[in-house]
Amino acid sequence: MTTREGITRRKLGLLQLAAELTNVSKVCRIMGYSRQQFYEIRRNYQTFGSEGLLDRLPGAKGPHPNRVEESVEAAILEHSLSYPTQGPIRVSQELALKGVQVSSGGVRGVWAMIF
Repeated sequence: MTTREGITRRKLGLLQLAAELTNVSKVCRIMGYSRQQFYEIRRNYQTFGSEGLLDRLPGAKGPHPNRVEESVEAAILEHSLSYPTQGPIRVSQELALKGVQVSSGGVRGVWAMIF
């Protein structure tokens, strides 16, 4: 059993125990959840079913909204492989001479993602 399955099973047990005892405060004390957490879990279960019991991580879904274009990424990687000793400022300046606009932070972001 994975950690996610264990958490889902625990939350489902919380909801079942609440249905049996009909006392939310007592169930929360027994299971170690706050009442606010209980009501969030119940709402998610009623809305999304068993998928609603999984913990969701906040943040952007899919590619990052500030990600550089693939053509710029390719130009950065090509230049970096040709001149491996140049830093991000120099790479961004050299690419600007070739008509590719990217900041030194953008270069570092691509490096962090690739290397």
